[in-house]
Parts: sequence; C-alpha cells; structure tokens
Amino acid sequence: MFKHILIPTDGADLSRKAVIYGIQLAKTVGAKVTAITISEPYHVASMDAVLVAETPDEHEAQTARIAERALEQVRMAAEAASVEVETVRDIHDQPYRAIIDCARARRCDLIVMASHGRRGVAALLVGSETTKVLTHTAIPVLVYR
Repeated sequence: MFKHILIPTDGADLSRKAVIYGIQLAKTVGAKVTAITISEPYHVASMDAVLVAETPDEHEAQTARIAERALEQVRMAAEAASVEVETVRDIHDQPYRAIIDCARARRCDLIVMASHGRRGVAALLVGSETTKVLTHTAIPVLVYR
C-alpha cells in the first residue's frame, strides 16, 4: 500500500478537509505524511513605485504567516492521529510544479489534494492546480471533493 503521502494545502476549508482525510488514510495504511504549502513569489503589479501595495519584505511576512497557519493545521491533525508528518513551505509561481517536484524529491507514492470540482467556463477561467497535477504526474493522486 502507500508508504509516503504528500498533502498540499493552502489552509482553506476544503483543503483542511482533504488534510484530515489524507492523515486518516495515512494512519490506516501506516504511511508517513509530508504536507506542502506554496506561496507565490513577490511580483510588482505596477511600474510606478507609488502604486506598489507592499514591499518584498511585507509580502514575505504575510505569505509566511499564511503558510505557517496552514502547516500548523496539518501538524495538529497529524499529532492527534499519531501520524509522522514533515512540513514544507515552497515559494513558486507554478504551484502544481512545486507539488510534483516535492512528491518526486521525497519519493511520495500518493498525493492527496482537494478540488473544488469546477467545470466548464469556470474551470477554464479559474484554472485548477489539481487538474494540472493530475495531468503532469505519474504519481497516483487522490482528489478530495
């Protein structure tokens, strides 16, 4: 069965549900868990320095706080279930690529992640990191909806 499960999270409600499901699955099969959250790198949205909303340091501090909250949820759930967990924060402009790279580097044999299940035009406009992971990896992916 599975020995090492990767659980990507952004801390949102649906993602938290996927975290809980993935940790319970890991407990059932005796697997360890790696949780990853991906922050976007700092991008300047304006050429006019007066219009820049935040500095690189402010951006880093804000994204670090969000990431830490998401990863703390995973640590608490894993501790409650007595599941071994390691957490990773990555900064990448393509979250799906960071997820796949992490799964490969850590030799995960399953990825458990959430999906909002958007279809049609909504899926095209919003895009789906889950769909991109499914499309670009050979590692099995369990999608929680």
